Amino acid sequence: MIQKIVSPLGIEAWLVEDYAVPLVAVDFAFRGGTAQDGAVRPGLAHMMSALLDEGAGPHDDEAFQRLMEENAVELSFQAGRDQINGSLRTLADRMEAGFDLLRLAITEPRFEETAVERIRQSLMASLRREASDPNAVASQTFFAHLFPGHPYGRPPRGTLESIAAIPRDEIAAQHRRLLAKDVLCISIVGAIAAHDARDMLDKVFGSLPTTALLQPVAETVPSSLGERRIVDLDLPQTVLQFGTPGVKRDSPYYMAALVLNHIYGGGSFSSRLFQKVREEKGLAYSVSTHLGTLAHAAFLGGGVATRNDRAAESLAIIEAEMMEIARNGPTAAELESAKKYLTGSYALRFDASTKIANQLTQIQVEKLGIDFIDRRNGLIDMITLDDTRRVARRLFGGPKPFVVAVGRPEGLA
Repeated sequence: MIQKIVSPLGIEAWLVEDYAVPLVAVDFAFRGGTAQDGAVRPGLAHMMSALLDEGAGPHDDEAFQRLMEENAVELSFQAGRDQINGSLRTLADRMEAGFDLLRLAITEPRFEETAVERIRQSLMASLRREASDPNAVASQTFFAHLFPGHPYGRPPRGTLESIAAIPRDEIAAQHRRLLAKDVLCISIVGAIAAHDARDMLDKVFGSLPTTALLQPVAETVPSSLGERRIVDLDLPQTVLQFGTPGVKRDSPYYMAALVLNHIYGGGSFSSRLFQKVREEKGLAYSVSTHLGTLAHAAFLGGGVATRNDRAAESLAIIEAEMMEIARNGPTAAELESAKKYLTGSYALRFDASTKIANQLTQIQVEKLGIDFIDRRNGLIDMITLDDTRRVARRLFGGPKPFVVAVGRPEGLA
């Protein structure tokens, strides 16, 4: 059972008490992520999050890492386009030590110059590797052209130039701007009683600033529809990424779009694209699509990797299936099969305490309500063929998708 708890200082969290194993998982998100970086500092939030556990409070980086190891504490932080995520996993009998290390990491990071330079070099080495990674190149090109001039179009991990130029004081300032109590969502799962969890909330998060200093992010829609961008890389395969307008998470059409995406290319062996591209034509090992639901934009994205001389054929099939499903919608059998899979597989997202905590945090970020898990499958079961046909026309009935091709595709222009 999910409990909503409120600490004496007014900090809210969702709690699931579970004593099956002696572990406690804490998952949290601060709304406002790399979209807050600004045009001249892409990668700033990513670099800041990478430094949170590299020394904090009285402990330098070596001492902090040693304390984590001695107490079997796992901490992690990631910067996404719309939020900074963090998590803690600790043994129940070490949770006081784990909570204190988490408190230090998010409220008193040291951002020492030696740690800053070490992380800077690590991030730049990663960016150099990604420059020859076709999937990374395709992703960066995809977002740059799908959302040109918008924060979502910037590289969230930064560039070699931006990471090299970020000074320590701007990292500290970004920490102050983004990590605050008014943009915080927290979930706790494991062997901890509600009264202890309330005390933990104040100890860990209580000294954060009350209000984040976020810059407004404009609503936007996908651009470059119908365009094809080819990035030349000397590779035997071409990586294709494509995108069309999507459906935002708070749209009344979202659940129908979820079902339709599953039928079209949502990742299972039964999707139309998988059957056409892999099973019938043998063009690729895998092909899939997903719903991109950002806070201020939505898109349907997909990707496939195939031989250079089969790239044009693969894209032709993908676009033909878009037109066909926009014109005729899915069949009744496809709809029932998709519903059965999406409702039956939902429980697999909750088979570990860390996964449960992460799901609860995302539900809070998306403002779906504390009863969403109980309602979700019912919402899917209510989707009709007319619902999916309406959404199919909305997603695929307009211009052709924006396409990025990385490699040396033959027959694409």
